[in-house]
Amino acid sequence: MRCPVCEKECSPAGSLYDDRYGYPGAFPLYGCASCGHKFLKAEFSEGDLRKLYSEYYPRSGRSLESYIVPEEKAGLKPWFQGDMCSPFRWVPEKVKVLDIGCGFGESLGYYEKRGCEAYGVEADENIRRVAERFGFKVHVGLFDPDMYKENFFDYVTMAQVIEHVADPLANLKGAAKVLRPGGTLILSTPNSNGWGARFFGRKWINWHAPYHLQHFSIKSMRIAAENAGLEVKGWRTVTSSEWLYYQWLHLAAYPKAGEPSPFWSQKELTKRQGRLAGVIAWLHARKLNHFVTRFFDSIGMGDNFVFVLTKP
Repeated sequence: MRCPVCEKECSPAGSLYDDRYGYPGAFPLYGCASCGHKFLKAEFSEGDLRKLYSEYYPRSGRSLESYIVPEEKAGLKPWFQGDMCSPFRWVPEKVKVLDIGCGFGESLGYYEKRGCEAYGVEADENIRRVAERFGFKVHVGLFDPDMYKENFFDYVTMAQVIEHVADPLANLKGAAKVLRPGGTLILSTPNSNGWGARFFGRKWINWHAPYHLQHFSIKSMRIAAENAGLEVKGWRTVTSSEWLYYQWLHLAAYPKAGEPSPFWSQKELTKRQGRLAGVIAWLHARKLNHFVTRFFDSIGMGDNFVFVLTKP
């Protein structure tokens, strides 16, 4: 099996299953000794993908009334919570920006509030009603760089997107195509070389098989960026403190293969699971997870990367 980034031969690194939503099957995980990239061998037909994301992966049932534009944040509290884990918070005012994988559109509202000319791409049909209500410029479907002018955007953002794609190089090349010379791509993606993956092993929440296909290292991102005509200008680990809270809840209701997790599927917990969840919530309210998360982020071992790439 060859690495999708550096094309060197890779070795098996274990096997994972869907420990959130119960999609059947086991998926081999491979690791590249040359660039540190990890990836799942998970080949899906178009029909398989529709089933994977429509029948298992929960789509948003949010109402338009729940839509809230994020506020600008600065100071100690947002730092303590890890709010800068979101790429949209790294984008300056009054620029042309494309958000690939814009979710429910909160980032677009944030951009427009700050005087940006904002565009979005989202595969989830739920974005359509948000775009219609607020007049956002959104393409509902997959990212296709040919839909936009070359060298058009000052910024492109991708929040927790690149780990889902089968061909990350094509994704980065597309972003490079629509960025102007000197433009910036900001992306976030889980860090499988951080403390969380090492401590929790195969129960780390961000393996998220079979939805997360790619797990970048710093080296593999540099190689991928170079092959796409981009350059890694900087990186850091910035992780929401909520992630560790979810990790403990994930462990408290960890399912067998082929079974959905009560926590992620929002089903009723057993009495034992409910008691554990109560203790976990009590500890989280006392900011224990915040201190742990900030420590590991400070030494570059946090669960979430933020990469800043530029187009020469």
